[in-house]
Amino acid sequence: MATTIIPPSITFDRRELSDEQLRQLYRHLVKPRLIEQKMLLLLRQGQVSKWFSGVGQEAISVGAAAALQSDEIIFTMHRNLGVFTTRNVPLYRLFCQWQGKADGFTKGRDRSFHFGTLAHHIVGMISHLGPQLSLADGVALAHKLSGEQKVTLAFTGEGGTSEGEFHEALNVASVWQLPVIFLIENNGYGLSTPVSEQYRCTNLADRAIGYGMPARIIDGNNILEVYHTIKGIAHEMRQNPQPWLIEARTFRMRGHEEASGTKYVPQTLFDEWSKRDPIDNYRAFLLSEGVFSEEEIAQIEAHIKEEINEAWEQARQAPPIQSTEEQELADVYVPETPVSTPPQGATQKMRFVDAISDGLRIAMERHPNLILMGQDIAEYGGVFKVTQGFIDLFGKERVRNTPLCESAIVGAALGLSFKGYKSMVEMQFADFVTCAFNQIVNNLAKIHYRWGAIADVVVRMPTGAGVGAGPFHSQSNEAWFAHTPGLKVVYPATPEDAKGLLLMAFEDPNPVMFFEHKALYRSISSQVPEGHYTLPFGQARVARPGTEASIITYGMGVHWAMQVVEAIGADIEVIDLRTLIPLDTKTIFESVRKTNKVLVLHEDTLTAGFGAEIAARITEACFNWLDAPVMRLASLDAPVPFAPQLEQLFLPKNRLQKKLEQLLQW
Repeated sequence: MATTIIPPSITFDRRELSDEQLRQLYRHLVKPRLIEQKMLLLLRQGQVSKWFSGVGQEAISVGAAAALQSDEIIFTMHRNLGVFTTRNVPLYRLFCQWQGKADGFTKGRDRSFHFGTLAHHIVGMISHLGPQLSLADGVALAHKLSGEQKVTLAFTGEGGTSEGEFHEALNVASVWQLPVIFLIENNGYGLSTPVSEQYRCTNLADRAIGYGMPARIIDGNNILEVYHTIKGIAHEMRQNPQPWLIEARTFRMRGHEEASGTKYVPQTLFDEWSKRDPIDNYRAFLLSEGVFSEEEIAQIEAHIKEEINEAWEQARQAPPIQSTEEQELADVYVPETPVSTPPQGATQKMRFVDAISDGLRIAMERHPNLILMGQDIAEYGGVFKVTQGFIDLFGKERVRNTPLCESAIVGAALGLSFKGYKSMVEMQFADFVTCAFNQIVNNLAKIHYRWGAIADVVVRMPTGAGVGAGPFHSQSNEAWFAHTPGLKVVYPATPEDAKGLLLMAFEDPNPVMFFEHKALYRSISSQVPEGHYTLPFGQARVARPGTEASIITYGMGVHWAMQVVEAIGADIEVIDLRTLIPLDTKTIFESVRKTNKVLVLHEDTLTAGFGAEIAARITEACFNWLDAPVMRLASLDAPVPFAPQLEQLFLPKNRLQKKLEQLLQW
């Protein structure tokens, strides 16, 4: 059974380091400790709302940051203040961040170390602990694609190694031979859960064997061992890219965060680890080597304390943050809106699937920095053959088969965007997106609002029922993502729209969930403009004009509506939304005010489907124009069944005519 392992007493080896380099490491090492002493005092005074202490672990953060090149990205966690200070992040801005002031890094929208600053080549965590490991894969992939001799480093705790994302990220890095250092800060406890309840192996570093990557265990309290180890490994990786797993043994001398306390930790552990304090031991070494005198150390610490106090006072005097509804909403999305490019020249008849493929091919030609990732999309061409032949056109570096790990691949896509790449992730089926849900709704969707980063990622989603594929290959799950601010949700119904909207998705720097109804792939064809063109998001299409009633729908619903309207011979207007987010309420309201009756139709299940949002907005904005209640029609509130007879019972198509007649007779 795994237990907290206490390394032997610290022995320092300076190797080739000069006296000045040793002194500089001390300055870096003591600075986060002195900041923490200040913050813990301020926390008790109520001037800081929360604090995750890194006391006792400073050598890992400082040693890692000092060992890497200043432009190599580090992915931090709760206790990595030393990375920020070693990278010379201004203390004033850090202090503003912790107070929720405007000059912090998140404009008061996130706290503590939940932020990044690409200017300092740091990307902070989200609370879910594991996802930043996959983002590091994406940055490393960008380095490899660009031919840069760079590494990236991602921190995790021993508790975080229990998450599936740890496995996915290490596996992807190993398969693709990415230059990532995965650094485990093993401090003995995940909040209050000891390592004996987290894993059964003796050494977390041994897990690297299963991924075919090298690993090393180091003394996380020995600043020189941390520094020399990471510096040497990073140098080797720049020449021969491959991932490394490093387990740094250390101990957390305070609670997970201050409110949690430390009563669950035996006092004997504190007693033993306090003898191994990284700062006390390194200070004693420097004094014994004659690198510093006691007076010089006192002067350095006094100077740092003065810097801290001045920065804190400046941050304290900064006014409380102010904002408006307009400002908050404006930062949810990257503000730039691509201008649509109208079609030019000839058209040719294409099936839906061919229009998607043609749009994707043109996007690859137009954007040399666009990377495609997905299961079986390379030689096989994807299960729906959308990327068939692409590997011959663009090569395996840009058309990448992935392991079965949707979360890590979406995370890697976000990491690519940090380095100026665009990416497309193909979900083999929209249902499988659940495995990447956290990365999409908590990382892609929120990152621009939180600290201004860009998630230039398109997630393609083969969706929908009608093909007898059962409950795990047939879901319509667009409502999950339409509910999440920061994502754009696109759902075309025709080949022409599919191509134009997909090309627009690659022009838009925001994350786009692009839904493609797989039953339409080979069942419909239409004239599609050749070459490059884009269609604007947020602009619905009047698929059929009419005066008696309006059907508001999208995707397969457009085709059901057109068929039934023609069959009953009524003068009904059909509105094809094309995009759900942004939503074209102007066209919806104009139609309702003209026809005075409306049916909202979609394939997703009824309860909490996106149609409920449309119906609510119509009721609020068009109540005085309505001659009948706003009606909705959707699939049954049940999983999608497999047998064709049951599937047809589940879908709303066979109930549509009756519902329309009910509406018209009102």
